[in-house]
Amino acid sequence: MNDTFYKSGEPIADTKAPKGPIAERWSRRKFEAKLVNPANKRKKTIIIVGTGLAGGSAGATLAELGYKVVQFCFQDSPRRAHSIAAQGGINAAKNYRNDGDSVHRLFYDTVKGGDFRARESNVHRLAEISTQIIDQCVAQGVPFAREYGGLLDNRSFGGAQVSRTFYARGQTGQQLLLGAYQALMRQVDAGNVELHPRHEMLELVMVDGRARGVVVRNLVNGEIKTYTGDAVVLATGGYGNVYYLSTNAMGSNATAIWRAHKRGALFANPCFTQIHPTCIPVSGDHQSKLTLMSESLRNDGRVWVPVKAGDTRHPNDIPESERDYYLERIYPAFGNLVPRDIASRAAKNVCDEGRGVGPGGRGVYLDFADAIKRLGLEAVRAKYGNLFDMYERITGENPYEVPMRIYPAVHYTMGGLWVDYDLESTIPGLFVIGEANFSDHGANRLGASALMQGLADGYFVLPNTIGDYIARNNTLGEVPAEAVAEAENRVQAQIEKLLSVDGDRTVDSFHRELGHIMWEYCGMERTEEGLRKALEMIPALREEFWQRVKVPGSADDLNQSLEKAGRVADFLELAELMCVDALHRTESCGGHFRAESQDEDGEAKRDDVNFSYVAAWEWAGLGEQPILHKEALEFEYVKPSQRSYK
Repeated sequence: MNDTFYKSGEPIADTKAPKGPIAERWSRRKFEAKLVNPANKRKKTIIIVGTGLAGGSAGATLAELGYKVVQFCFQDSPRRAHSIAAQGGINAAKNYRNDGDSVHRLFYDTVKGGDFRARESNVHRLAEISTQIIDQCVAQGVPFAREYGGLLDNRSFGGAQVSRTFYARGQTGQQLLLGAYQALMRQVDAGNVELHPRHEMLELVMVDGRARGVVVRNLVNGEIKTYTGDAVVLATGGYGNVYYLSTNAMGSNATAIWRAHKRGALFANPCFTQIHPTCIPVSGDHQSKLTLMSESLRNDGRVWVPVKAGDTRHPNDIPESERDYYLERIYPAFGNLVPRDIASRAAKNVCDEGRGVGPGGRGVYLDFADAIKRLGLEAVRAKYGNLFDMYERITGENPYEVPMRIYPAVHYTMGGLWVDYDLESTIPGLFVIGEANFSDHGANRLGASALMQGLADGYFVLPNTIGDYIARNNTLGEVPAEAVAEAENRVQAQIEKLLSVDGDRTVDSFHRELGHIMWEYCGMERTEEGLRKALEMIPALREEFWQRVKVPGSADDLNQSLEKAGRVADFLELAELMCVDALHRTESCGGHFRAESQDEDGEAKRDDVNFSYVAAWEWAGLGEQPILHKEALEFEYVKPSQRSYK
């Protein structure tokens, strides 16, 4: 396998994380960082791509500090970033419930939930900062839910036995994004942020091996333009849409990080993709995306299927004695609040047994009858009303009267560009934050931790670490015209190539076919045979794409087919790397489940001796074997153990 699919390169290490007691490392790193004085900050330009929670909070904070910020998003407004879709909440170790929570417990739960494939230093920093995020957002006016006495309310989420999730009904992402957005727009109004909506990054500008700018395309008039600065920040989200059907916004893509990868940024753990257990099931081939139902629903909703295979009775006609509340049965300590990877595989297993519900038998029930009986209809409506309304609009079924039907779907990507403790990639001057990096979640993200990481990176981590880079590289000079021309020529060449094929297949047809391959062979369960098959099919599909794709229109105006074509071309390359990564990692861990690596109970079986590392991949060229660099993971505070939620 090694000779066929990849080459081995030199090990890689994170040299920025300080040694010593883990609770002191972040404070020590901040103190050791070189500073930029206020007068000099005004002379420095930072380019940020993306305006979601990570990008928006970073832009607002860096501009507040005095830097000149040039920021881009492909939406018509930062308010439309995919962060707005996050529903259930944001974790923080405030321990308002006095139920035993602490920074150390959040740190422990996150490392364990990530199946011991995350860095301890990064995760502890995240847990520390979590408490500051809540204070920041409350000060901005984010309307978190409150208890009767006025204190901030909490609810529980999967993978934890404490209530540490702060929420704003089922609209937490939207409210947090509006907080970051208003802070960002305040800086736009003050002239400190130059904001460019409807622009897409298509290339990275490099000078002497450093990131110095980006080439963007104006999506309205097609103009190609280059912007340069002292450092570049990518905050462009995850790559879940490689599967075509996912819970991501349809515009979410991998182009920014993939183009940076092809310029030299290592791509870490691409096979670690999260399947979310509570999504509205697929209803037909007409669909272009899937809808997430918040994990918070598992607080009060009970998951079950009929005991007997092929039971097609109406759920309300199935008596309690003939229902299998399988999560409560298999995992009594956590019940319906097991982590996402565990709940997703359990749902797949009962459906594979023929006990699934709904069309095609690909669904399980999420039932609120007990909660309504215990709490009352109005209390349930107050907590989850907008989620219930959304479900009814999509399915035509009233979840107050009939159990919801849910099934796992692609949701979040734990992989991303490799970054060190400072969130700097292997390209000096290129920083990567939020879901676009691989950093804090290991092989599986606990629910309500994405918002925590995005805001931690943007508000608190990056503003401290990027200043150190700028202070140490104070005399970079102007960007040479030839570096700009080289990057722009690469962009123009690909656009012309896409338009010149003039084939007979739509971009969407290729994307949909790629998604089928990825879901079938690199989805919830992977096998050596299936991954090898995918690695034959994907290059063939990519070759066909460049021979038969039809991109109508021109490059000189609004052309959404052209936008999609560029993104799908990148997905066709990324998908191959994901399968190579999944094939080389012959263990099961978190969101990566190899059928050959499971215990007698069907649970994931890790191989800590051989795979306790971050797999960081180097681009070697199209059709060439990628090069694997391993970052060894060390566990001083949370010793790897069999991950049990029973």
